[in-house]
Amino acid sequence: MSAYVYATVRSPFGRFNGALAGVRPDDLAARVIEAVLDRTPDLDRAAIDEVVWGNANGAGEENRNVGRMAALLAGVPTSVPGTTVNRLCGSSLDAAMIGSRQIETGDSEVVLVGGVESMTRAPWVLPKPARAFPAGDLTAVSTTLGWRLVNPRMPKEWTVSLGEANEQLRDTYDISRERQDEFAVRSHRLAAQAWDDGFYDDLVTPVAGLTRDEGVRPDSSVDKLAALTPSFRPDGTITAGNASPLSDGASAVLLGSERAASLIGLEPVARIAGRGAFALDPQAFGYAPVEAADRALARAGIDWAQVGAVELNEAFAVQSLVCVDAWVSQGLKDPELVNQKGGAIALGHPLGASGGRVLGTLAKVLRERGERWGVAAICIGVGQGLAVVLENTEVAR
Repeated sequence: MSAYVYATVRSPFGRFNGALAGVRPDDLAARVIEAVLDRTPDLDRAAIDEVVWGNANGAGEENRNVGRMAALLAGVPTSVPGTTVNRLCGSSLDAAMIGSRQIETGDSEVVLVGGVESMTRAPWVLPKPARAFPAGDLTAVSTTLGWRLVNPRMPKEWTVSLGEANEQLRDTYDISRERQDEFAVRSHRLAAQAWDDGFYDDLVTPVAGLTRDEGVRPDSSVDKLAALTPSFRPDGTITAGNASPLSDGASAVLLGSERAASLIGLEPVARIAGRGAFALDPQAFGYAPVEAADRALARAGIDWAQVGAVELNEAFAVQSLVCVDAWVSQGLKDPELVNQKGGAIALGHPLGASGGRVLGTLAKVLRERGERWGVAAICIGVGQGLAVVLENTEVAR
């Protein structure tokens, strides 16, 4: 039995402290659940077997199990169970992988997956003291991004900042500042063009008056980015311009078996043909999608020469370029097949939502281009990567 993508939708991605700052993450998730279900009016909500939701920062208004909370807020019947997955940046792609496995094993017919992140509203946390009434001060720790409350037994080389980890990747693979800035400008240019062409109109539902991704800068240029100061090393190459921004957003994907088409009232748009996960040293996380994608392709029974579109989450320009270079060396026909509608540097990267975004975008790009096979991939902090291979059902027929 195979698992299929039937419908996808996401919110616009908002800037940190931007247009979505006033929206709780559970409400943001509920909004995209409502939107994807609005597109399937024939589906009895009680026929949903499971909600599997991704979220990286469950310390605040997500109330730990935001998948269950958001489903209830969206009016999904209380009889439908819900769970929350945390694989950091890969959380919603992991949710889709888990949901697809449930369908393939016959445990479920219809699974609603997705993810949410409000990086703006992620709280500060205080550790509990080891003993009562400590005399000293306690420091509030931000849960927005990166390591926090690090176990002192962790090797220091593992716990460097995400930016420093990618500077190390740059050192290893000799990716110049110029290439990174050019890649970032391309992301903004293609994202702006895709919005202007109407590509995202049916993939995105308005939230809180925001109708477009808030971080896209059509006037971005290499000269402007070259003037920015490095963020992590005085002599470094990574800047605010060639890395993904802190963002708020949510995404939803409705999965089902082939026979679920009669329940859902739609024909599937893509088949989940392969999945891959890979892990390596935590500081090398940016390279992890390379092997994850290779594994997903092997499980789909195809190779890079057959791939017609790739959606790679652009955490940093440097790690994106390293992955693309590796895939081209392995047979990807053209690096321009990667992120043809822009990527996270322009669109934004709300951690728990980005996997659902790349999956939904990939499914539509495959249909638009008439390509059969595509890869959605994402790097994940602490040394992991995930990838999914989609088969365009229109071409497969």
